[in-house]
Amino acid sequence: MKLFVWDFHGVLESGTENTVFEISNQVLEDFGYRERFTRQENHDLFGRKWYEYYEYLLPAQNHERHMSLQQASFVMSDSRPDLMEKHIRPNDHAHDVLATIAASHHQIIISNTKPSSLELFIKAAHMTTYFGPANAFAVDMHHRDSGRSKHDVLRDYLASVAVDKVVTIGDSPSDMVLTGPPQGVRYLYAHPDRVHKTAAADFRISDLRDVLREI
Repeated sequence: MKLFVWDFHGVLESGTENTVFEISNQVLEDFGYRERFTRQENHDLFGRKWYEYYEYLLPAQNHERHMSLQQASFVMSDSRPDLMEKHIRPNDHAHDVLATIAASHHQIIISNTKPSSLELFIKAAHMTTYFGPANAFAVDMHHRDSGRSKHDVLRDYLASVAVDKVVTIGDSPSDMVLTGPPQGVRYLYAHPDRVHKTAAADFRISDLRDVLREI
């Protein structure tokens, strides 16, 4: 039996990137800044901590201001489920791939987001059939002094199940360092209209069905 470790944003779903773009620029406006993220900047930063977005765009501001902007972004995200409904969709073939894997293997989500937000994201993508509290883990690394990392979550989960191989599917360098040969295999995903980010990976894919070679 294998364990499939999914990143959520930009992999199992599409549209969160647009939600982040809309919220980030609205927060900048609310705080009185003239600066705005471009679509390309938003894409390049996607997957990083939200305060790091603001560090990039507003380098002259101090860390406390970047954290304030991040907090305002989270508040808007949690209070505006309409933005998730507006933008977030299951990725192409995601449900079919998840159903095929669920028939014979373990699978989990490890996402760099707040626990309260992850549940909303999974619901928005209609994936509660496959992921719940027992196998969907939010790793809130949006603060410099955050506790558990993705590595910690994966290590603890592996201590509770017996698997022969770990298959990691993500869209960022941080996903690709969770595991590697010979115990694991890494799939670096990018949407078909996007360029893969620079990261060490065993396979680069733009169709989630390519993961099914591991079944």
